[in-house]
Amino acid sequence: MTVRPRTGPGRGWLLRLVIAFAFAQGAVSMARPAVSYRALALGAEEAAVGVIAGVYALLPLFVAVPLGRRTDHGRCAPLLPLGVLLISGGCALSGVVSSLPAMAAWSGVMGLGHLCFVIGAQSIVARQSAPDEQDRNFGHFTIGASLGQLIGPIAAGALISADSGALGRTSALALLVSAGVCAVALTSLWRIEHRRATGSGPAPGHKVPVRAILGARGVPAGIFISMAVLSATDILTAYLPVVGEHRSIAPATVGLLLSLRAAATIACRLVMTPLLRLLGRRALLTTSCLLAGLLCAGVALPVSVPVLAVMLAVLGFCLGVGQPLSMTTVVRAAPAQARSTALALRLTGNRLGQVAAPAAAGLIAGAVGVAAPFALLGVLLLGAAGLGLRGEARTKPARAAADPAPAPVPPNPGPVPPDPAPVPPAVRDTTESSG
Repeated sequence: MTVRPRTGPGRGWLLRLVIAFAFAQGAVSMARPAVSYRALALGAEEAAVGVIAGVYALLPLFVAVPLGRRTDHGRCAPLLPLGVLLISGGCALSGVVSSLPAMAAWSGVMGLGHLCFVIGAQSIVARQSAPDEQDRNFGHFTIGASLGQLIGPIAAGALISADSGALGRTSALALLVSAGVCAVALTSLWRIEHRRATGSGPAPGHKVPVRAILGARGVPAGIFISMAVLSATDILTAYLPVVGEHRSIAPATVGLLLSLRAAATIACRLVMTPLLRLLGRRALLTTSCLLAGLLCAGVALPVSVPVLAVMLAVLGFCLGVGQPLSMTTVVRAAPAQARSTALALRLTGNRLGQVAAPAAAGLIAGAVGVAAPFALLGVLLLGAAGLGLRGEARTKPARAAADPAPAPVPPNPGPVPPDPAPVPPAVRDTTESSG
């Protein structure tokens, strides 16, 4: 007899979620380099480009945890169309305004919309996936992001390169097109969340303190790995156009290089399950972060375009590991009644990295050179490799202790003795709630 542990019927909801995420992420991946090119056309220097890229993540820092709290005790699906509308509005208005502060503000709205969409979508995947399906489903879910990152830069590069003498006009056109691309995601947002998954959360009013969530073994490591990987992806997207300008690489070629990186990430996530089976979670996380750190530092070298393409392909494959496995790490380590909040804290770490890393990259690029931020990324990813090695080693015994299987209450005590000792209620409650 085949056992079907899924919360909802079939996996059509996951396919629709991947499609919607691909359009939403594709729009953001079009908009991010287009914002950089438009800022350059308006007279921005490297440091200003870094600040504008950082503002994209600033607003989400203040709302991620409240959104996670709300999602833990309610529905996830309403966040998805809200996120699409905010992304579309931020993209369109970034292409219309003509001042750098206004561009930074609407870039922040775009980041807020992306946060709403991702919190809702990740919470749905966590809630509707059986424990043994989480690695696979999170890996498939992030394929949507990689598809968007594959197509978005190519489209942006083609539009911006259409008229090399009118960078401001073509970058504005790319932003308006990205707004329309994001709106298409609305067509896939139907029957995503199942009723049984919606009603399976904890009782309203019960909140696990943030300090307790962050204190769970494995959660800090998952947050830091995710932050390092996303910072690498973000700075690559925002600063490879600047590197291309300095090395006389055409915008269309830069778009192809970014899409090559995204294609390698998709390839990695398609083979995630065999890689986990072959290497194990700990070795896969550590090795991928270590190689990614070395390759990010290598981007700073003045290599030829073909060599850069090979480096970005291998780098994209390595970066494909961190995001889905960090999601599963955080979900498994966090208390069951606070998983959406834990995912929101992970996203808060991501956005903190997106604020700090581009700003630091802008300062370093202005003072040292445009290739220096990639050396900074190398150091960050090497740190993630070390922390991932320690964090994964500690997560396993912690989760084993929390698993209901080895609880001290015997599953079948057998015949009742003449004068039995009562089972303490505290032990019985712990066993029931840990499931």
